[in-house]
Amino acid sequence: MNISTRQIDAFLALATQRNFTRAAAQCHLSQPAFSALIRALEDDLGLRLFDRSTRHVALTAEGENFHSSALRIRAEMDAALASMRDAAQLRRGRVAIALLPSLAAGWLPGVLASFHARHPGVELDIADVLSEPCIERVATGRADFALAAIRADTPELQAEPFCRDGFHLVCRADHPLATHPLPAGPAQWRTLSQWPFIHLARHSSVRQYLEATFHPQTMNTLMEVEQLATVMGMVRAGLGISVVPTLTLFHFQHPELATRPLALPGFTRQIYLVRRRERSLSVAAQALYELVRRQRPQERE
Repeated sequence: MNISTRQIDAFLALATQRNFTRAAAQCHLSQPAFSALIRALEDDLGLRLFDRSTRHVALTAEGENFHSSALRIRAEMDAALASMRDAAQLRRGRVAIALLPSLAAGWLPGVLASFHARHPGVELDIADVLSEPCIERVATGRADFALAAIRADTPELQAEPFCRDGFHLVCRADHPLATHPLPAGPAQWRTLSQWPFIHLARHSSVRQYLEATFHPQTMNTLMEVEQLATVMGMVRAGLGISVVPTLTLFHFQHPELATRPLALPGFTRQIYLVRRRERSLSVAAQALYELVRRQRPQERE
């Protein structure tokens, strides 16, 4: 059985008009073409849907039963088509992205404000998580794309360089390192290692970058915390110093704090834009993906 939308529309028109001539005109068809649609529908169903006479057209009992189903089918089709049109024109849709908390708090809000102003009907699902959960969300389909500090090039995922940033020392404004000249090269780490250090947790990409650069120098670790806001509070209290990426410096804009760039060759954090390989994005997700690429953060040292 292969019932077409044209047959459904013809049936509903005849059920309303109860006249072949008027129903054919409503469907913009000649009467013979319209009658052929009704006959083909009845043949496909194996049921007579209308009683006809020269002056009278009425639904049969089976036609009455089919009428409610035909109305529901037409309404569902109209709703589906409207939804697709809305999606194509970005009036509706949903986008899920995952990204590092530092990007989610500092850079992303301005991007999303621009996107939401253009497409207010699109729902946004934002996961501000560390790199590994970012990648896992894309791999399992819970995120359309991600911004992470892991180059996740796999048979299922593709990663492209997105942006990079340098690292800064953060300390109290009255700390000796706030104004003391920092030596160049590895001696810089030996200078920093003399002071109590506030570390981010070992599973953070920032911590992994630091340990790879510090090695084999060991730091005078005072504590490990999960959030950059906590790092700021501890440093502000004078408990120690820390080193953070440039893109996170908005956390440390406080008159009691000082920040200084650290210049070491190759000591930069690379952020990657990750999505599923050979899988198209929805219209809404593609629009945000392209906006994210256009408005990527400026690369900073």
